[in-house]
This record gives sequence, structure tokens and C-alpha cells, in this order.
Amino acid sequence: MSRSQNILAQIGSGGVEALHYEVAQEKAYALARMSGRLQEALRALEAFDTAHAGPLELGLALERKELVAAAGEALWFYVVQREVCGLRDNEAVLRELRVPREVRLRMGLNPSRRGTTP
Repeated sequence: MSRSQNILAQIGSGGVEALHYEVAQEKAYALARMSGRLQEALRALEAFDTAHAGPLELGLALERKELVAAAGEALWFYVVQREVCGLRDNEAVLRELRVPREVRLRMGLNPSRRGTTP
């Protein structure tokens, strides 16, 4: 008997079901956290754009670029967590959340937040 089979035999089928339930709960909780972070990043970008209509000076342009990158990173974490949950079709959700095209294009890790360069 393999080690994993031995462990499963020890906890029994009820324990396995409980474990599956706990994993499903954690996946759902993580998805909710990632959704909240994405929505927060999108609100920050929208608030910035509302407050700074028109051409931006260099400092503000860099600040906006960082907000777009942060939203792109939050989007990446959200999409990955959706896929972990088995939710593969993201397009409808991204439309509902009104994720701008520029954020979709920046989806991925934000190197400036990690102290690295691309």
C-alpha cells in the first residue's frame, strides 16, 4: 500500500469528503479575496482617471502607469484563481467588471512591485 493510500485508509471516506470540502472552501475564499483586490485596483485607476482628466505631467503619468500595472497584476491573480476553481471562461466576468483593455494587456506580475526589472 502506498503512503497516500495508507493515509486515505486511516482517515476514511468521511475524512476525505471533509478534506475535499475544506479545499473547496479555501478555493472559494481565495477567489473572493482576489476579486476584491481586482475591484479595488480598478476603482483606484478609475478614481485617478476621474481626478486627472486631460494630458498628464510626467509624475502623474508614471503614477497612472503604476496603477495600470497594479490592476494588471490583480487581474492576473484573479484569472489564475478562477482557473484553479475550474472556471475557464473569463470574458463575461471581465466585461461585467469593466476591466479596461490596457489593464488586460498588462495582465501579469508587476516587476516594479517585486524590486526586479523586466
